[in-house]
Amino acid sequence: MALLKKLKRFKYLEPSLVILGFFLFTFCVIGCFFYWNYRAVTKAFRFPLQSERFLLLKFDGPVLKNKKAEFLSEMGSGCDVFEGDWVWDESYPLYQSRNCSFLDVGFRCSENGRPDNLYTKWRWQPRDCDLPRFDAKLMLEKLRNKRVVFAGDSIGRNQWESLLCMLASGVSDQSSIYEVNGSPITKHNGFLVFKFKDYNCTMEYYRAPFLVLQSRPPSAALQNVKTTLKLDQMDWNSVNWKDADVIILNTGHWWNYEKTVRGGCYFQEGAEVRMDMEVESAYRRSIETVVDWINREVNMSNTQVFFRTYAPVHFRGGDWRTGGACHLETLPDLGSTSLPPQTWPKFSIVIDVLSARSHLPGIKDLNLLNVTHMTSRRKDGHSSLYYLGPKTGPAAIHRQDCSHWCLPGVPDTWNELLFALFLKRTWNDSSPSHAHMS
Repeated sequence: MALLKKLKRFKYLEPSLVILGFFLFTFCVIGCFFYWNYRAVTKAFRFPLQSERFLLLKFDGPVLKNKKAEFLSEMGSGCDVFEGDWVWDESYPLYQSRNCSFLDVGFRCSENGRPDNLYTKWRWQPRDCDLPRFDAKLMLEKLRNKRVVFAGDSIGRNQWESLLCMLASGVSDQSSIYEVNGSPITKHNGFLVFKFKDYNCTMEYYRAPFLVLQSRPPSAALQNVKTTLKLDQMDWNSVNWKDADVIILNTGHWWNYEKTVRGGCYFQEGAEVRMDMEVESAYRRSIETVVDWINREVNMSNTQVFFRTYAPVHFRGGDWRTGGACHLETLPDLGSTSLPPQTWPKFSIVIDVLSARSHLPGIKDLNLLNVTHMTSRRKDGHSSLYYLGPKTGPAAIHRQDCSHWCLPGVPDTWNELLFALFLKRTWNDSSPSHAHMS
């Protein structure tokens, strides 16, 4: 009888046990599904634009890799430092904008309200070698009693200010760094010269967006010719560049229809204004003039000359005048990418001219700072909406800056490459065996 009563109680509970069993079975099935399809699920629900490689680098710690040759060593002598990849590095950035007083407000993206800082965490890793870690004190010591000149457009200024901050990070007394004429950092100055007093070296910037001379047109020119670019003459300030110990030149961003012909700036050779000359042809002629000037006027035994190639812009859905945007970009392109069509001519023209003049004695030691391909992947690094200052706030959505770069950021990498190439030349010149000590 007792057993029968137990069986009857079990019968009353049977529906509940069936339901409980169903839930347990369902839970197990779902659990197995997630277990066996974990990779597929995580891939499907990945954050936008975050590649598998980025997730690995960012969240799973460093990736083990084979030891590469040091660029400054003899084994690294054949390494192309411009071929490589962007890798995540938690030790970056090399400085903070709030700690550097030598930056235009337009480059201080984090202070101007940019909410993310991912763009500051990427390091350039050459494919076949390792770059030396940037060492501000070492570079300043190498630059003792020397002049460094940057000449070019505002992207060149972007790089110049980056290097100022990188070097200043190695100086304890910031008041020992000053502009020799007392001028403040402002984009409206034609030139600025900052002195590192303890090292008696200067970091100089000369605004010359075309590198060749822009001036008033001949008196017989047509009325719509407001100014001309004299394609066969260097900028007047070039007399101040040629005797520097290190020269970094760049041009390209002003070589377009909007900045030239549309505004009444035409091209001139000799006394003739070439009204029908295309911008690309004029750009090629100007690069020829620059290269010939280097060969003729610069003593390459005493001066290291770097020509930095064009840094691509990343406007989407328009350009700077028509509402182009880049503010939603937070990650680089981690795979290899081809150059945007509008970038290729400005890159290839420089390569063509240098190749055609490679036989000249003063050109064989010219350093090409070939940043175009690597920079084309960094759509995430631009000032975008964050260039007006902390009090003004983000810019209007249709007035974005996808040309200039946040600092710290991409131009720091250009200067890390500059540092590596500068050391390579310096050490090789002073003692060929010194390279083994890197």
